[in-house]
Amino acid sequence: MKITDLIIDPKSLGSKLWLVEVSPAYEYQNNRRTDTVLGYRYTVALPDKCLDKINVRIDGEKRMDTPDGYAEVRFDGLEVFIYWSQGQPQVGARAADIHLVNPKA
Repeated sequence: MKITDLIIDPKSLGSKLWLVEVSPAYEYQNNRRTDTVLGYRYTVALPDKCLDKINVRIDGEKRMDTPDGYAEVRFDGLEVFIYWSQGQPQVGARAADIHLVNPKA
């Protein structure tokens, strides 16, 4: 079995996810970044994991902006996986959508 075949339970990230930054996710061709934006990376801090951070990619239109400070969020269809970059295993994540946990009225 290859390590990249393993599925990581998203619950292992902890019970809360704090959105701290939003940035474009660009298309790459021949290991070079293009100007084509495929979606957005939502950087979340993990309070249950000493505020470690993970980027969650959602393809398509921007769903929310970078908050002032942080905002608690939840994801639809969150998948956590392992991939290789520069010879090292990395943890990545993707989702279908993102929502505020306590939206302000």
